[in-house]
Amino acid sequence: MSPRVLVAGIGNIFLADDGFGCEVVRHLQDLEALPDVHVADYGIRGMHLAYDLLDGWDLAVLVDALPDRGDQGRVEVLEVRAADNGSGWLDAHGMDPVAVLSGVTALGGQLPRTCLVGAQVVDVGERMGLSDLVSAAVVPAASAVRELVREHLALSGPRHTARVG
Repeated sequence: MSPRVLVAGIGNIFLADDGFGCEVVRHLQDLEALPDVHVADYGIRGMHLAYDLLDGWDLAVLVDALPDRGDQGRVEVLEVRAADNGSGWLDAHGMDPVAVLSGVTALGGQLPRTCLVGAQVVDVGERMGLSDLVSAAVVPAASAVRELVREHLALSGPRHTARVG
């Protein structure tokens, strides 16, 4: 059986840089050409993502804005481990990634290998559109996601013939 990969863009497009994940997945539609790879913009639909994570994925790549705790616009790739999960309440009308991931377990599922690709935000004020620094991080973040998917498929399953990137 081929490995199954979910790439999930998350964030709120009405809060400036918080829409980063949503913008990155728009640049990743080429991944849909690969068998068993699904790319989706979840926006703020945390409950939807939690239920989809129950569907037997081998790798989940979450793409999201990161809190401003470093170099603004810097792209980071992090592996999420079970010990990293905290608690939180799943909200049918919101997106708290920690609550989503802990919600998968609460719903009786197991998290697949999970990675987070994000960029340090500049502005999360009420407006549409990314800041210049975070906008410049979209293409490098998309490249990082493609690399994670390529590596996972190469290590986990048969060769795929579709071209990525």
